[in-house]
Amino acid sequence: MRLGMLTPSSNTVLEPATYGLLAGIPHVTAHFQRLRVLSITLEGGSTGQFDTAPMIAAAEMLADAKVHAICWNGTSGSWLGAEADRAICAAITGRTGLPCTTATLALYDALRALGARRVGLVTPYLGSVQAEILANLRTEGFEPAAERHLEDPGNYSFAEHAPDLVTRLVRAVAAEACDAIAIHCTNFRGLDAAAAVTEVPVLDSVAVALWGALRAAGADPAQVPALGALARLA
Repeated sequence: MRLGMLTPSSNTVLEPATYGLLAGIPHVTAHFQRLRVLSITLEGGSTGQFDTAPMIAAAEMLADAKVHAICWNGTSGSWLGAEADRAICAAITGRTGLPCTTATLALYDALRALGARRVGLVTPYLGSVQAEILANLRTEGFEPAAERHLEDPGNYSFAEHAPDLVTRLVRAVAAEACDAIAIHCTNFRGLDAAAAVTEVPVLDSVAVALWGALRAAGADPAQVPALGALARLA
């Protein structure tokens, strides 16, 4: 099983974290193709980084590796809206014939599979970006609960925040009633927090994207035990 991962160019967390989750699972491999993403804001040309044309070009190169599914491992759909991600997936599938998902669409699927309604949110993003993510959670039928963010325009800098900081943010959100917590940035070191905070399901976007890619490829996520609670979700 080969999984194609579209990756923000300045992301340094996603690849090693994904390889770590797949350690000891030799029959599932992840293959990465980068496209230019340098900052996360709502201003200037930042949103143009997520236009469909470069996504399709990158996906076509992944298709050369005969991958079984493609996942956009950026979280842009969480602030641009799920329809933006659905359009990207439709375009990629139309061009390559391969099933496609995204980190954000997989998050919504996982939250629904959990039966979560009140959703906590932890990111490194600017407040303006965070506000759009919360608004889009509402659009998708969820009720945003507590949130924490770091006012970082990133993207490279997101990886420089220590895992223990992410864990502290998640613990603060967990103290305020919610059904699940999303750590939604694939260049943020959230896997430790997802393992450490057990009183509420914590969905780290790297793990969620891998879960979504496996499902898109028709594979059973249960074969990747490192996914934790996600491995047990239908």
